[in-house]
Amino acid sequence: MTLPADVYSLVADIGGTNTRVALAEGTVLREGSIRRYRNADFPGLESVLRRYITEAGGVDCAGACVAAAGPVRDGVAHLTNLDWTIDAALLIRATGAEKVAILNDLQAQGHALGALAPGSLRSVIEGPEAPAHATKLVIGAGTGFNAAPVHEAPGGRIVAASECGHANMPIRTEADLRLARFVETAHGFPGVEDVLAGRGLERLYAFAAAEAGTPAEKSAAEIMAALDGGSDPLALEAGRLWVRLCGAEVGNLALIHLPFGGIYLIGGVARAFTAHLGRLGFAEAFRDKGRFAGFMQNFSVSIIEDDYAALTGCAAYLASRA
Repeated sequence: MTLPADVYSLVADIGGTNTRVALAEGTVLREGSIRRYRNADFPGLESVLRRYITEAGGVDCAGACVAAAGPVRDGVAHLTNLDWTIDAALLIRATGAEKVAILNDLQAQGHALGALAPGSLRSVIEGPEAPAHATKLVIGAGTGFNAAPVHEAPGGRIVAASECGHANMPIRTEADLRLARFVETAHGFPGVEDVLAGRGLERLYAFAAAEAGTPAEKSAAEIMAALDGGSDPLALEAGRLWVRLCGAEVGNLALIHLPFGGIYLIGGVARAFTAHLGRLGFAEAFRDKGRFAGFMQNFSVSIIEDDYAALTGCAAYLASRA
């Protein structure tokens, strides 16, 4: 079927392993238009987008916006876990769009707030009502870890980029210090991502096993399966460590950004832990801030369960700049 020209925008979410591409009209993704491509099958993003446009019947796009899992500087994205560089010229060549934009993946998630379908949010910690203009915070825990504050300004929404997943991991106890020394052997520095991303969960399991005197390793998927099934005490300990460290780091970021409009967790690892956050002490770790423990009750925490939120965020960003 031939689609009308200059009606749809092309949006893409580029991860380290896969790229998801869709068409959007305004802020709404076109039903049935989402496709997933393995990055290893392509030399770069341009060939991915050209393939998609061909499969979509040669659609003439009005705009194109991509979300990249890596830092974006001066309009150029460098993916953290993939040797791809993306700039505006590439998007124009690949799509023929008149208007293009490149966002960090967390920025795209921030632009999605307010445009997601009802039922996409699950509450983790309740908080007081806040005005619509209050600052919000999106935090991603998946292949990596990162966060982006969302500010409502007179000229429109501003979602600030960061690379906070590469800051120092939270250290609260002597065991945390031992953990920091354990994980820094990976590349000489104990970063937040080294304990709270998917590979971080694997390191937490290896640490728990080493502490117990029974060295062992499991993949993140195996650890979550064992935690869900209650079949492995080491998986439970690794899960408890992850939840406590995540609560502590989310609390740190809350104090830095003051997101009275709410904190929103996204990413595969965060979603996988949804059922375990309460019983393993997320709220207690989040509020463990000494004399500011009471102040922490000002912040609500929710999980975004829409796996395509970054695509919606790209669409919302383009629509806001029409």
